Amino acid sequence: MTIVGSYNIHKAVGADMRRDPGRVVQVIAELGADIVALQEVDRRFGDRRGVLDPSRLAQETGLTPVVLTHRLGRAAHGWHGNLLLLRGADVEQAEAVTLPGLEPRGAIVADILLHGQPLRLIAAHLGLLRQSRLVQARFLARHVGAPDGRPTLVMGDFNEWRLGADCGLMPLRRELRTVKRSANTRPSFPARMPVLPLDRIMASPQLDLHDLRAHNSPLARRASDHLPLRAVLRLPRTQSAVM
Repeated sequence: MTIVGSYNIHKAVGADMRRDPGRVVQVIAELGADIVALQEVDRRFGDRRGVLDPSRLAQETGLTPVVLTHRLGRAAHGWHGNLLLLRGADVEQAEAVTLPGLEPRGAIVADILLHGQPLRLIAAHLGLLRQSRLVQARFLARHVGAPDGRPTLVMGDFNEWRLGADCGLMPLRRELRTVKRSANTRPSFPARMPVLPLDRIMASPQLDLHDLRAHNSPLARRASDHLPLRAVLRLPRTQSAVM
């Protein structure tokens, strides 16, 4: 059993308008996750400096970042604010990709071995405009799977609250075969009183993804404007299950 999570940390600025990276790390620790996709981990302008302390993060959560060869600034943690954190996994390759659209947006595509089993991870933060989200969803859909047929887990802040046929994520949902499933999201925004399901965790059919919920702790309601999502993931039991 593997715990996975997705969390837009809002550059560590909480509901009280204070930047407090320490409480963000505490919330991540509360998740107890083995795979976490973070969004908005870097400042947007200037040197794009990351807002977290990687050493403290590793010490308190056991999670370490996936190393990227491309960053927007020397002081940045991630790629367009996206960061993947792992525990007990081997990274085979990781790619920082630029998403199409009017706003500068990006994603991380990583192939890993988790408990010896191959898995593709996609971590993304999509645009505010629906047309951009449609184009970005089509782009990400082409990254689902891999030449070896490994299953894919997609996580992030997709800025999409629609769940029906007019959802801007339909190209990606079709590729993941989750068109008729609404279990890939829960209301997560705004953190103090969540009503919009902006954040998603979605998985290809080979994976068993269940117990998805927003982590609605007192600290999580203060630490960011989004609540983190948390889910339980079970991998295919054998290599043949992913082919």
